[in-house]
Amino acid sequence: MEEHDQHRDRILQGALELFLKYGIRSVSMDDIARHLSISKKTIYQYFIDKDEIVTQATLQYMNHTKGCIEELAKNSKNALDELMRIQNFMRKNMLELNTALLFDLKKYHSKAYQGWVQHKNNDIRESVVRNLKQGMEEGLFRNNLHPDILAMLRVESIQWLYDGNIPVTDKYRMIDIQVQMLDHFMYGLLT
Repeated sequence: MEEHDQHRDRILQGALELFLKYGIRSVSMDDIARHLSISKKTIYQYFIDKDEIVTQATLQYMNHTKGCIEELAKNSKNALDELMRIQNFMRKNMLELNTALLFDLKKYHSKAYQGWVQHKNNDIRESVVRNLKQGMEEGLFRNNLHPDILAMLRVESIQWLYDGNIPVTDKYRMIDIQVQMLDHFMYGLLT
């Protein structure tokens, strides 16, 4: 059973690498097999179809991200230090992300997209609310903030870029826009 799980995890990790780099729709089962130097038949021994791989890889990625953010929070000196660490973490991760990723999830893989929406609306939002309340208690953030409203704005601003509501052009890369949005958010919090 353990060997089965190792093969399955290897396939998920390889697929995730390709999805992050190229988007989901542009990656075929043949591409995954070629990337891992295995046959497509081997992939189908572990997964029913590409949708199952996408769903499982998305879940794995979100769980990994959640764990990293929890670890950053645990090792931070205060709420502001945590925000700075998360910004650096996001910057690194966004450099790896293909901008078509969430669009592909939303349009072609609804189960995986619903998992992202739950992760965004629960895990990420709750983390932001907790951080804002902590920062207010520590006296680092203004004491008249509305954590729930600000958390909603912050979380949705992440999604805006991927939904195409903010134009990403050759002049402004997604990472540059996201960093500016986070900086703007942080400066509005500080006392």
